[in-house]
Amino acid sequence: MSVAFRRESDEEHLEPKFELPIPPGPNWVTPRGAELTRAKVAEVEAALAAAAEEDERTRLQRELRYWNTRAATAEPAPAPAEDEVGIGSVVTIRLHGQTRTLTIVGHDEADPAQDRIAYAAPLARALIGAMAGEAVAFGGKADAVEILDVANPA
Repeated sequence: MSVAFRRESDEEHLEPKFELPIPPGPNWVTPRGAELTRAKVAEVEAALAAAAEEDERTRLQRELRYWNTRAATAEPAPAPAEDEVGIGSVVTIRLHGQTRTLTIVGHDEADPAQDRIAYAAPLARALIGAMAGEAVAFGGKADAVEILDVANPA
């Protein structure tokens, strides 16, 4: 039979469904991040139990695999030294003449709109290990970020 007359299934034209990407490296979390991950697993499990449509169930199963993996691989972030920037630190900085207060967190807890940046973000990497009163390089400029204050969880 000619290819022109062959009926192709609708499935052949759909985009492939890949797993949600897992960030590389360790899955360091703050205590808040660990709690958020557990809450997300419970939320997705509840949504999956209530889902009736197959497409929605498939999407939720994929999301649940991601969150279960993140929960299983979560490691408490190493505690930073006193007055040193690390994961979990609340840091007040001056960058480009503007003062901002940021919290350095794990990947899944990051929310730049709420000034929570992941420890792997370029700005966080520049800050980690520094102390209040220091200036660090960022964006190819030496002394681009001035660290005004560092507060670490108890």
